[in-house]
Amino acid sequence: MKYWIGVVSKSHVENGKKESICQVCHGKRGALKRMRKGDYLLYYSLTVTYGKKDPYQKFTALGQLVDEDIYQFDMGGGFIPFRRRIHYFVTQEAPIRPLLPQLSFIKNKEKWGAVFRYGLLSIPREDFEIIVAAMDWISPL
Repeated sequence: MKYWIGVVSKSHVENGKKESICQVCHGKRGALKRMRKGDYLLYYSLTVTYGKKDPYQKFTALGQLVDEDIYQFDMGGGFIPFRRRIHYFVTQEAPIRPLLPQLSFIKNKEKWGAVFRYGLLSIPREDFEIIVAAMDWISPL
């Protein structure tokens, strides 16, 4: 089992939660292929709206992948991203800044945003537990 963070705007996270799906890295298949059934996915939302400069900087959702299927979905306008099914848990959003000193995957605490630039990253279980505790989720692990 692995623990992942996907970087997705808050509005896109909310859409995914409604449909019980996850998309990362602008719908690229390769990123979704790295994850397995049973893995946990946290969403970090740098912004509220994709493409806009409306800073949010919070962990906005937590889910667990339910199967190995990766499929495409036609969203119109020629955009046909890859998706996976996920079960979302009830959590509260958690700002990242108070957690920065505790998170080991963020090596440079001054330029902490750099670790999120690729859109999907694997994190240690200990960091996952710090984040989900801040989100008021009691882990069944």
